[in-house]
Order: sequence, then C-alpha cells, then structure tokens
Amino acid sequence: MLESNQTRILYNSGFGNEFTTEALAGALPVGRNSPQHCPYGLYAEQFSGTAFTAPRHVNRRSWLYRIRPAAMHGEFRDSGRILGDGGDRNVFSAPAVAVSPNQLRWDPLPSPLEPTDFIEGLVAVAGNGSPESQTGCGIYLYVANRSMLERYFYSADGEILIVPQQGTLIIDTELGRMRIEPEEIAVIPRGLRFRVQVEDVQVRGYVCENYGEPFKLPDLGPIGSNGLANARDFQTPHARYEDREEACKLWAKFLGRLWVADMDHSPLDVVAWHGNNVPYRYDLRRFNTLGSISYDHPDPSIFLVLHSPSDTLGVSNIDFVVFPPRWLVMQETFRPPWFHRNVANEFMGLIRGVYDAKSSGFVPGGASLHNCMSAHGPDVETFEKAIRSDTSIPQRLVDTMAFMFETRLVIKPTRGAMEGRPPLQTDYMQSWQGLKKRFDPGQ
Repeated sequence: MLESNQTRILYNSGFGNEFTTEALAGALPVGRNSPQHCPYGLYAEQFSGTAFTAPRHVNRRSWLYRIRPAAMHGEFRDSGRILGDGGDRNVFSAPAVAVSPNQLRWDPLPSPLEPTDFIEGLVAVAGNGSPESQTGCGIYLYVANRSMLERYFYSADGEILIVPQQGTLIIDTELGRMRIEPEEIAVIPRGLRFRVQVEDVQVRGYVCENYGEPFKLPDLGPIGSNGLANARDFQTPHARYEDREEACKLWAKFLGRLWVADMDHSPLDVVAWHGNNVPYRYDLRRFNTLGSISYDHPDPSIFLVLHSPSDTLGVSNIDFVVFPPRWLVMQETFRPPWFHRNVANEFMGLIRGVYDAKSSGFVPGGASLHNCMSAHGPDVETFEKAIRSDTSIPQRLVDTMAFMFETRLVIKPTRGAMEGRPPLQTDYMQSWQGLKKRFDPGQ
C-alpha cells in the first residue's frame, strides 16, 4: 500500500544512488554538505552506516539537516535490562541449556495482559554471533497493543528487519514515516532513532537484528537482469520532522544491553536529508517468484529477497528468504520441499495461511528452528498427499506467505524460548514418525 509521502526508489543498485527529500522547500543546502550557515538555522550532521573509506558502490551515508544535533541528550544510564530478555541475562551468547540438534517449533506469543508497546513486547527467541564481532544476528518475536509513548529507540548493534504478521505498524524515524502491514517488511539502519505506533488493537510479528554487513539485494548471476525482488519496488520515506519540546526518553541498545537517556525534545527533528543510509520498506507480494517449468526443484536460494554478505564469497551472514503464493508445474516431481539436511541454520516464520511442507502445527505467528544438519522436510500428511497427486496438472499455492532467516552460524535458542516464552511445542518431532517404510526390493 503506497502513501502520498512515499518515494519510489532504486535502493542499493550498486551505483551509489542518493535520495534527496525536504519537508521545507529550500532546507537542503545547495553545493555543500556542511555549509557554515545551513538554511532555516538547521544543523548539518552526517549519518554513516559504513566506514568512510568503503568503496563507493557499498558506501552508505546520509547528510541530515536537523533542528538540534543528535548529541543533545542526557547521560545514558544502564537500565539493567537486555532487549527482549524476559529475565534472561545471557540472551544469545550463553544459553542456560546446551544447544541441541533437535528440530524446534514454537506457537505464537500470547496476547499481553497489560498495555505493551513494541519495545516492551519484543521477546528474544534465538541468535548467534555478537555485536562486538559484527557478525550474526538476534531473532525476536513481538506482540504489542499500544503505541510507544514519549519513548524512542535505536540499536547501535545492528540494523533491524521488521516482518509484521498481524496488524499495521506506523514507524516514525528520523528520516520520515513508514507504514507497514502484514506481507510488507521494513528495514531500519543501525543507529537510526525511531518510534513505533500501532493502528490495531494488537500487532504481532518477527524481528531480525543484523549485526553484520547491511542487507542488500542479491546478485542475480545466471538469472539475468530481472527477477526476485525488483529494486524499483523498494521505498524510502520523505522527510518529516517533529519540532516538539517536551520530556521523553531515548532508549539505546549497545552491546546487548539497554541504556536510557532523558531528552527535552523529540529526536525526530530532521527537516531535510540526502544520501543512501536510509530506512526502507518492501511489499513481499511484489516478489517475482522463479521456479522450474520442467522437473525438479531449484535450490531455495531462488526465493532470496535480501542478504547480508559475509567475508566468504557465496556464503551470507544472513539471508532473508520468502515463500509466497506461486504455481508448481514440475512433472513427475515431488512438489513440496524435499527432505533435506544442510550446512545452513534456518529459522522460519509464517505470516499467512499454510506452509506447503507442513499440514498442521506450523501456524501464523509461530516459528521453527532447524540448525546445521538437523534433518527436516514435509510432515506425514503432506508427504502422503504429494505422492498421490497428479503432477500433469499445475498446482497453484494461494493462501500462504512464509519466510526464513538463514545464517551460516548455528542459531542458539534463548533460555526463555526453551522454557516456554514463546510456547515451545514438545511434539514437533512427531511430524515425521508416522512415515511408512516403502522399500520393496522386488518392485
């Protein structure tokens, strides 16, 4: 859903594209990034997402022209909390129980009993790597029933990918406003301050905090110049500022811990900006799905939307993959995802409908985790239905929208997730126990 204050962009196309927007005509300086006197008495501030000396095609930075510099806040105090901890002081780095090779699956988070905003409603489920090493990620579920009131937030640890599953979010950032609903996503750069408002009685969804290289569009290789997520469909907001002088709190996530500082004005006071270190959103329904039109499945990398590169060519720090509605036409082929084991570590969520490898148990708002070499695939009912199907007839998958965070590092579930927050399904492995022996050497 587009809004009048959104700009269609070519995001991260590799040409160092830069976007310009101003909420007041003439607020952007002409010819100089930091003139001695900025228009309207604004302050110039650079917001860098990469090293100054990063190659031009990967360099990310934006110039902001704001009412007050971002440095104008009180002293940060340790809140004694870790984001999404639920009382777990060692969320990702030192789980209370050994990380097992078992397949894991969770039900959705229950509705909160008290007024709960986006930050309060985050629950850490799993993660790997660390902000210090600038590799890996943190994975959260969220549920909220109220807007953030006089509270703003940023993460110095990584950029934030938000995947709504229920309800609409209005995300007010320093660089403007984004509105996202289920089947859309938003990405907020590392360090950018924002506030989340809710439009519905309750909102629910998923968050991936990327500690590594910023997300970008994947190279297409033999696919050619078109396909998967099209650059033209990514959007970044127009400038929108708040000139509000009232008490508020600025919450910061730094090396896992939450810090809080007092402010006497809104930090969302950027009147104009230009650059490419920006928040953006994308509608997953615009993903151009590819697939086989003869036999067999291509690998699931054909569903790749965004990826964060690692220091190893061809291996991502994080992949964000989507499984949208699509046609299956492969003949004499087992059409659901096949049984498999691999070196990747896979955290899956379901936004809508039914995932085509699971007939039951994997529900919208829930999640599953299959770590390195943990065997998984279709459940009994899905398998039995698939081997009886007529593959000379095309099949249309309609009511579905699933996704996956895939990483090269083992994804460690938190203590809270293993102890029932969110609710852990204890019978998930039964999904495969009813598969029959079909071997017949005389057939």
